Amino acid sequence: MDKKCYGVDLSKDITPIMVRDAIIECFVSAHSDVLEMMKECHEFKSRQEFEEMKQIDVKLLIKSKFEEVGADFENPSKKNLIAVIDKLAEFARNFRRPEIIKKHYGQIMQLIDKL
Repeated sequence: MDKKCYGVDLSKDITPIMVRDAIIECFVSAHSDVLEMMKECHEFKSRQEFEEMKQIDVKLLIKSKFEEVGADFENPSKKNLIAVIDKLAEFARNFRRPEIIKKHYGQIMQLIDKL
């Protein structure tokens, strides 16, 4: 049985882009309740449009963390990915309990460690 983490198959080779995309999925999943509140403030034509907006919103947040650490979103290195998840963990402290942050951080580090 293949084990997956945010859509990444842990039994296969992993690329930095795959890890970056897993970080996006992690944040969409972890912050879906906060993002759902945004739905109350805006009108969306469909659930699909709202789901696309959530992806875009999170992607912009993560791109901003790449910029903060001086990293290339389109070509991240292992070092960049660690710096970004450190920034994201810091950001998440405003919304989440430490044990939740530690869990998600550990899951992403499992991917980074395979690079």
